[in-house]
Amino acid sequence: MKINVPLQNGYLPDRYTKHANDNEKIDGRPFISFPINIADVPTNAKSLALVLIDNDAIPVCGFTYIHWVAANIDPKTTLIPENASHENLIPMTLGHNSTAGKLVDVQDPIVNEHYVGPTPPNSTHYYNLTMYALDQKLDLANGFWLNELQAASKDHVLATANAILPVKN
Repeated sequence: MKINVPLQNGYLPDRYTKHANDNEKIDGRPFISFPINIADVPTNAKSLALVLIDNDAIPVCGFTYIHWVAANIDPKTTLIPENASHENLIPMTLGHNSTAGKLVDVQDPIVNEHYVGPTPPNSTHYYNLTMYALDQKLDLANGFWLNELQAASKDHVLATANAILPVKN
């Protein structure tokens, strides 16, 4: 399986990051998700899931920051279009990002259950996007947590694909 996210000069384009225009932010957070091209999904896959995390956040806030979690994407999907997280352009079950946790505690599901764009505060961060091909649709509802995705997908992962997405400070 392969995934590709278009970069601009080696970085995730500004539109999807803290450099987005103010009208492309909710409460100062970028919300327009980037497009993802998907290829070579195993033919026996029943669903796809994705996770976007920032391990470079650990020295800044003390934990890996979760920016986007989604499951139950149709395995025939070859493109997750721009802003699919907020515009429901393709069916997916959306999980909580780190804004929903007790340390940030954003209550609005428009923010905490969708893509929330990278906002590296101190240097270039390297965001890890992982796509999973699964042998079943997962029994998850909107608002699930990353650990619930991990538990539900245990022993069901057919293939994975990774992309590292640099975002400048």
